[in-house]
Order: sequence, then C-alpha cells, then structure tokens
Amino acid sequence: MKMEGNTILITGGGSGIGRALAHRFHDLGNTVIVAGRRMQALEEAIGERPRMHAMTVDIENPDSIADFAARLLEAHPQLNVLVNNAGIMRFETLDRSRALADAEAMVDTNLLGCIRLTNALVEHLSVCDDAAIVNVSSGLAFVPITAAPTYCATKAAVHSYTVAMRAALEGQVEVIELVPPLVQTELTPGQSTRTGPQPLGDFIDEVMTLFQGQPTPAEIIVERARFQRNAEAEHRFAEAVSTLNKRDREARKTA
Repeated sequence: MKMEGNTILITGGGSGIGRALAHRFHDLGNTVIVAGRRMQALEEAIGERPRMHAMTVDIENPDSIADFAARLLEAHPQLNVLVNNAGIMRFETLDRSRALADAEAMVDTNLLGCIRLTNALVEHLSVCDDAAIVNVSSGLAFVPITAAPTYCATKAAVHSYTVAMRAALEGQVEVIELVPPLVQTELTPGQSTRTGPQPLGDFIDEVMTLFQGQPTPAEIIVERARFQRNAEAEHRFAEAVSTLNKRDREARKTA
C-alpha cells in the first residue's frame, strides 16, 4: 500500500483507533476523510488539520450508506483507500434468553456495514491506481471471549470475508486486514483507562511501522495480537480460549 498521496476514507474516524489512524496517515501526506454518526466528534478529530474532511454516515443503515457513498464520490473522486474501521462491542450472556437488539446492532455495524460500504465503493476502487481496502477485525476473531460472543463472531466473519475479498480483487485492489488486540479506547466503558489493554499510542506506532513494510503485509498484526492470531496454527487454541477468558473475567471484576 502506498503511504503518501492517497485519499483515504476511515469509518469510525471520530475516536479511538480510527482517529489515531486518520492522524498518522494525514501526517504522512494523505488526504483523509473521517466518517461516523456524530459530526461534533469528527470535527474534533480534524481540529485545524488541512486536507482532513468530515462526513456523517449511519453505518447500520443501508440507505444512509448508499447516500453517503454517492456524496463521498462526488466530493472526493480521488478516493483510492477505504478503511472499514467502524465497530461496536456490547457484552451479552448466552446462558439465558435475552433481547437481541445488541446482537443485531453489532451484526449491522461490524459486518454488514463493512460489506455494504465496500459493495458501494468497490467498482470505483477497482479502476483506481494504488487502490486499497483495509478491514479492521480483532484478535477476538481468532480466540473469542464468552462475554462478547456476537462481537467475536462478527470479527471472525470480517476476517473470512477479507480473505475472500483479497482473492477476488487480486490485481485490482490491495486488501489488508488490521488485527488489533485489546487497546486502550472507549470501545467498551472504562477500557481506555484500564492497565491491561495496549496503550493506543504504542499500538498505532507499531501498526504504522508494519504498514510501511515492503511489501505491505496482507495482515497487520502487532505482537500482542499474535497470541490470538496464531493460537490454532500453533495447536494451543483450547488453552488460549481458557487463558483469554480467565483474564477477561478477572479484568472485568476489577473494572
């Protein structure tokens, strides 16, 4: 992936990993569009930076995505990089019947939002020079926790979809998967101040170093995410599930 001179769309760009990626890619000399539901958060992310733009979209809503894609390409026809970063994580229980609104919202945002937005932009990207799609999954795509089963399932689906997309778009669009571990963001309440997650700045430093590899890796995996990403290949999957869930239970007791 080319590191400068791009026009990059980052969904979920008003906070957390999306905002940090937007700033780092902007620092390298790219035009960056941050997208999300709340214009105030997007404008705060932009600050006084030139060549950064904000656009609203409800990534859960198919009609909003279609309208957004049309407005985006009209305003920024040079767009050549899509970063599907928008995501939500909500805790659930599986041992009793429950309302499924949270599960459905995660599927809509984390999985269908990625599929719908990519679908709306893929024909444009396929004829662009230096085109790339970056899908943000999670270490939890590879080793799930019981407290967030739907979130983990959506991220596993994003991983699988990305693998298929990479093969389908070979020679037209570079397809990259970014696999974060637990990072200090507000993905869940209090996560940004807990000591266990990786500090956001450290994570982004490592990510941007990996992005600048030659060639860019198909999977951007920081060291902390390798415990989950490689668990099955290294024949320690059951142990990893047990270890990760024990850590999660302990962390949430003390949160």
